[in-house]
Amino acid sequence: MMIFFITFGFFLVIGTAMAVGYIFQNKTLAGSCGGLASVGIGKECNCDNPCEKRQAREKKAALELNLQNRIDVTNL
Repeated sequence: MMIFFITFGFFLVIGTAMAVGYIFQNKTLAGSCGGLASVGIGKECNCDNPCEKRQAREKKAALELNLQNRIDVTNL
């Protein structure tokens, strides 16, 4: 049990040191450099036939986009 406490304390000290170092740098958090697009993958699921859940999400997103871009002719 003593090894656990020593290891936990070590990780706690290292984590605190990294946090303090990051705070003193005055940088904001940033994402990775391009993500999957940098390796040539256009989407997370790079399959030709996505699953039903993904197809439903894409269909819902397309319908919402159409509703946002719709022109209401009754007010013209």
